[in-house]
Amino acid sequence: FSNQYTEEEARKLGVVGWVKNTSKGTVTGQVQGPEDKVNAMKSWLSKVGSPSSRIDRTNFSNEKEISKLDFSGFSTRY
Repeated sequence: FSNQYTEEEARKLGVVGWVKNTSKGTVTGQVQGPEDKVNAMKSWLSKVGSPSSRIDRTNFSNEKEISKLDFSGFSTRY
């Protein structure tokens, strides 16, 4: 799974946060931004993803309103 595409999509949509590949072959991360932009990112993650990825299912949890963003950009964590 190439996170470069996820980073590019996040920047294009204007959301912030991070993404990380796990040892189980899954991807985890956090996305913050205006609700419509976060929803657009969720849709992209569920349906499109990076060219080489296979999306079996997506699970979004811990969704909540926040007063300010915790991140200034979108990055890959290792």
